[in-house]
Amino acid sequence: MFGADNPTARLDAEVLMAAALGCRRSDLLLRHMRDPAPEAFEDLLARHLAGEPVAYIVGTAEFYGLEFEVDSAVLIPRADSETAIETAREAFDGTAPTSILDCGTGSGALLLAALSLFPESRGTAIDRSSEALAVAMRNAAKLGLDHRAQFHLRDWGEPGWAEGLGAPFGLILANPPYIEDDASLEPGVRDHEPHGALFAGPEGLDAYRILIPQLPGLLAASGLALVEIGYRQAEAVSAIGEAAGLAAAIHHDLGGRPRIIAFSVDNGAAA
Repeated sequence: MFGADNPTARLDAEVLMAAALGCRRSDLLLRHMRDPAPEAFEDLLARHLAGEPVAYIVGTAEFYGLEFEVDSAVLIPRADSETAIETAREAFDGTAPTSILDCGTGSGALLLAALSLFPESRGTAIDRSSEALAVAMRNAAKLGLDHRAQFHLRDWGEPGWAEGLGAPFGLILANPPYIEDDASLEPGVRDHEPHGALFAGPEGLDAYRILIPQLPGLLAASGLALVEIGYRQAEAVSAIGEAAGLAAAIHHDLGGRPRIIAFSVDNGAAA
C-alpha cells in the first residue's frame, strides 16, 4: 500500500504522520519533517496497511478545496466528482441557480461545494441514510453553509419522496450508486465504504432507471441535472434520459473519461 506502485504512497504517509502529530499536513512539511515519529503513527499505519482508507483513518477528505468530515457511513469524495462542480460553473457562467437539489448527498460534498461556488443559491439535500445525513449536516455547519442548506431523510425509490422539497430546481446533482453487483473492487473500497452507495444491480444501472425518469418533474424549464456515471456507462445512461424526454450531453473528467451527463428538459442541447 506504500509500495512504488502506489502513486499516493508519499501523500498517504504524510497525511497519517500529520494526524499522528496533531497538525495539518502543511505544518508537517514546513515545521515537523525532522520530528521523530510519534507512537500513534504506528497504529495509524497498521490500520492503513490492513486496508482502511486514509480518509477514514484521519476522518477528513478534501473536495473542491474544502475539507469534509467523512466516516464509514459516507463515500469518500473523489476528485473525479469535481467534474460535476466544474460543469455547473461553466454552464451557469456568471449566473447562479436559485435552488439546488442533491440526490444522495452522502458527506454533502457536491451540494456544499456548489453552494460555495454559488453564494446566492440555496440547497436541499436528500439521503436515505440518517447516518450520512448527520455527517452532511455537520459538514454544512463547519463550512458555514448550514443557513443555506436543508437536509431531508428521503429515498428517491419511494413514492412521494420529493413532496415539500421545493421543486422545480435550477440545478440537480446526483452521484448515484453505479457499480455492478459482482464488480471487483479494491479492498479499501469493498471492505470499508458503504455498499448502499456503491452497488446498483447486475449492470450498475438500477439507480439511474429509478431516478432519471423523475428528473423532468423536478427540473426548472431551463434547469440542468448533472449525474455522475461510471466511465463505461455513458451510452446506457444517456439512453435512459433520452427515453424520459431529456437532452443529454457527456462531460469528461481530467483523465479524459466520461464522468458526468448533463440532462436538460428544454429542446436545446444540454450544457
